[in-house]
Amino acid sequence: MTSSPTLTAALATEHRDRLMSFAHEVFFDVGTRLCEEGRHADRFWIIKTGTVALYLHVPGRRAAVIESLGHGELVGWSWHFPPHLWHLSAEATSPVWAYEFDADAVRTLCEQDPEFGRAVAVWVGRVVAHRLHAARVRLLDLYAPYGSGRT
Repeated sequence: MTSSPTLTAALATEHRDRLMSFAHEVFFDVGTRLCEEGRHADRFWIIKTGTVALYLHVPGRRAAVIESLGHGELVGWSWHFPPHLWHLSAEATSPVWAYEFDADAVRTLCEQDPEFGRAVAVWVGRVVAHRLHAARVRLLDLYAPYGSGRT
């Protein structure tokens, strides 16, 4: 399976540079929760170094790790779609350096510059599509009868 669409691969240089003008570097130690399922999605991150686990709360059980993200990958897409609430939680599983973005500021720029907004929407949409496909493949690995078909 291919990796998630990174910012470098997804956005033209002019759009990438414009987005990065909103970035500031942050550090998360192991075990730091970046976002929590159901809370307001007011920022997002692009990982420089380290790994972040995406997980889903399962009542009465341990949290289910959905995916592990690394260098260049987007952490959080819920900021882009109303009602701007996190669909998953994210936690640093190693020391993480990341670029952090203010979601309101980026959404405002997307509204002001439709070409930029379209580029960001396509990038975020590709990330969502990739993650949905990856989740489908994992579910098939877990629950489909052996040899039941291709993904």
